[in-house]
Amino acid sequence: MLIHRYLEENVEKFPYKDALIYFSGRLTYIELEKAANRLANRLVDNGIKPGDRVGILIEPLINYAVAYFAILKAGAIAVGLNTQGTARNFKSILRDCEVSGLIVLSRLIHVLNEIYQEIPSLKYVIGDGGIEGLTAKLHSESWLDIQMSGDHKRPNVYQRPEAPAQIIYTSGTTGDPKGVTLSHKNLTANTDSIVQYLQLTHEDKVMAILPFFYSYGNSLLLTHIRVGGSIVMDTRFAYPNVVLDVMSQERVTGFSGVPSTFAILMHKSNIHNYRFEHLRYITQAGGPMTPALTEKIMKAMPHLKIYIMYGQTEASARLSYLEPEMLLKKLGSIGKAIPGVTLTVKNDQGDVCKPGEVGEIVAAGDNIMLGYWNKSAETAQVIKSDGLHTGDLAKTDEDGYLYIVSRKSDMIKSGAHRISPKEIDEILAEHEAVQESAVVGVPDEILGEALKAVIVLRQGAQATVRDLLKHCRANLPAFKVPKYIEFRESLPKTSSGKIRRHLLTEQKSE
Repeated sequence: MLIHRYLEENVEKFPYKDALIYFSGRLTYIELEKAANRLANRLVDNGIKPGDRVGILIEPLINYAVAYFAILKAGAIAVGLNTQGTARNFKSILRDCEVSGLIVLSRLIHVLNEIYQEIPSLKYVIGDGGIEGLTAKLHSESWLDIQMSGDHKRPNVYQRPEAPAQIIYTSGTTGDPKGVTLSHKNLTANTDSIVQYLQLTHEDKVMAILPFFYSYGNSLLLTHIRVGGSIVMDTRFAYPNVVLDVMSQERVTGFSGVPSTFAILMHKSNIHNYRFEHLRYITQAGGPMTPALTEKIMKAMPHLKIYIMYGQTEASARLSYLEPEMLLKKLGSIGKAIPGVTLTVKNDQGDVCKPGEVGEIVAAGDNIMLGYWNKSAETAQVIKSDGLHTGDLAKTDEDGYLYIVSRKSDMIKSGAHRISPKEIDEILAEHEAVQESAVVGVPDEILGEALKAVIVLRQGAQATVRDLLKHCRANLPAFKVPKYIEFRESLPKTSSGKIRRHLLTEQKSE
């Protein structure tokens, strides 16, 4: 199965059913497919070939979905980017995957003008609203013009299920973005497995507050288009009661979030005043949720099925889930492997650990990525003969249920994001007053972990917290800017000179 066939199959079954709902806008299945076809045909007409990479740097989510399916229909590889990134971040990703085409927000045209010369592979640009101000050196068209006059028939492009469909960039342990390359086969395997254990049908309607360039959000898009369901999209979660109102009005059956999502719902919304008679289940992934928060959710919504899930972008999103009926019995567990996946806990010698012994989770299944784009050495470090070495340390109980203990790397999970401290350390090191730094995660009620940067200034140099935050904001996406900055005369280190980051989390930031 090719991913875009999900859409095409359900156009035949439910042509006039809402596929996407965004504020006051709605697209039926047939409207979504025609919009995607128009864009796909223009991509093909302008030289985009099977295997070419096309970047998606647009909002709202409804346009993102159109662009995503269009790129797949053209036989190209979709590369979703976070629109809150910086010029530096965009350039790094677009250069790495050598994009041939880019669908971009009009408000980011000026950024593209700054960086396009350093992306020699880029030939064709589509502006989501218009192309005013874009350099004449790039061939460009307007999204609106394409949708007004494009061919809405399905393009005839041959593709194989084993071919790459998508690249999702995630921060690596080295700090450099890594392009997780997923085939149609990877994504369909994961999608079908999720559909099976969540028991999704065409009657389901999910509330999506997560961006589609994020692997969790991407899986919500695919699973519901797979079954002919509906996706209600709302990015206003800064105002949680507004989202709860929409959930009630649209009679959604499912809601998905990361731990910080549910912390906000429990502490900063009026969720106890709502009766969600149609809501059937909620899913949680993107990092561990504390047992205390889990119990609060169960108390607030006792009629719901609550699925605790675990996964990695390298696994097309999902690896395990805890059945709702086992939630109280196995509180704190990430459950067992999803259908079609094998999870094993192994020690450093490669032997399977006994119950209670801590080892690394190794995953095998058709959902495991093809590899990191253009990074064969890094791929070889995580994909070995026995499967994907996740870097997560865990143990099993006597019943085979998994419990995460810690990560082997220093990766920080803050809200919906996996963040490499090395990336932020490198940006801080560019400030003339900074001698060295160490970024760590500290407990945060909403985010799970908040970023704290511990700074050692150069001898005789001066800098304030405001100075360093200004430097970070100019060079990092907002979610990677430290919440706390602390100055010290030195950093704790091992005899070999490695920073002992765990000691830096023990002192509460002011």
